[in-house]
Amino acid sequence: MKLKPFTMKNKRVTVIALGGNALIREGQQGTTAEQFENIKKSLDCIIYCLQQGYRIVITHGNGPQVGNMLLMVEASKKQVPELPLGVCVADTEGAIGYMIQQSLTNRLRKEGIDKCVVTVLTQVVVDKNDRAFLNPTKPIGPFFTKEEAERLGREKGWHIVEDSHRGYRRVVASPTPLKIVEVTAVRKLLEADEIVIAAGGGGIPVIMKEDGDLEGVDVVIDKDLASSVLARDIRADCLVMLTGVERVFLNYKQANERTLKCITKNEAQQYLQEGHFPPGSMGPKIQAAINFLNWGGEEAIITSIDKVKEALGGIAGTKITKN
Repeated sequence: MKLKPFTMKNKRVTVIALGGNALIREGQQGTTAEQFENIKKSLDCIIYCLQQGYRIVITHGNGPQVGNMLLMVEASKKQVPELPLGVCVADTEGAIGYMIQQSLTNRLRKEGIDKCVVTVLTQVVVDKNDRAFLNPTKPIGPFFTKEEAERLGREKGWHIVEDSHRGYRRVVASPTPLKIVEVTAVRKLLEADEIVIAAGGGGIPVIMKEDGDLEGVDVVIDKDLASSVLARDIRADCLVMLTGVERVFLNYKQANERTLKCITKNEAQQYLQEGHFPPGSMGPKIQAAINFLNWGGEEAIITSIDKVKEALGGIAGTKITKN
């Protein structure tokens, strides 16, 4: 896809991917009130970037929220029609976007910053022939007994596996994101100097049919990989991924633990291939950074939500560069 010329009036465009702790903290139930309060406490980094003249796109996760929604679907299936996974992803993307949007709008007013915050429900295209469809690995939703799992496998064709001896859970595919359907809308909002929330939870997974129509699929997309595709498609300069630690480590929590402050994409690729970054934790963030830099991005930063200012200044976080 050939992109049209995109002018940002010399302002750096940054995609900020909020980690799960921006929404639900460890030990919390994840109530709406708790999520609103956590979001309010997470906005300092956004305000700082705006004050430095950045144009901002915010992405976020939705794992616990989708899990809770699937619990509600399972509990109410005899009273109301069941919702497919793709619709649950869309619903939570909208709900979380609303919470961030309202919280940030209120904060902007108090800071005297005149900007509009817009949530874009984002469809993300995946390849219907992606090999991930043949090997579902991402656990979602509630735990089931062995009997329930066998019944659901027969009735619905779900892939269900035993999860850490805690019960049985449905697993779905997590295919590679290819492109953002609503990228033109995101770019136009950025050109208008507004703040955009997009690709929440990795976006709503869709495939493109032979006739060009889009169709939802019941899979999940990694939010960091989707954030890197979004950053590529809007020609962002920087991708910032926020997580629970200030920096990335080699040999994490081992006697030979080593802090990574600044590495090249080639070094990141080497460490990834050596197995330092597990698929369920830091691996997707490192891969997202490598992808973004390979696609022309300037730099990727991984840090905690309270260290963004320092990370952008080069004194905190892990920076990944082209060379």
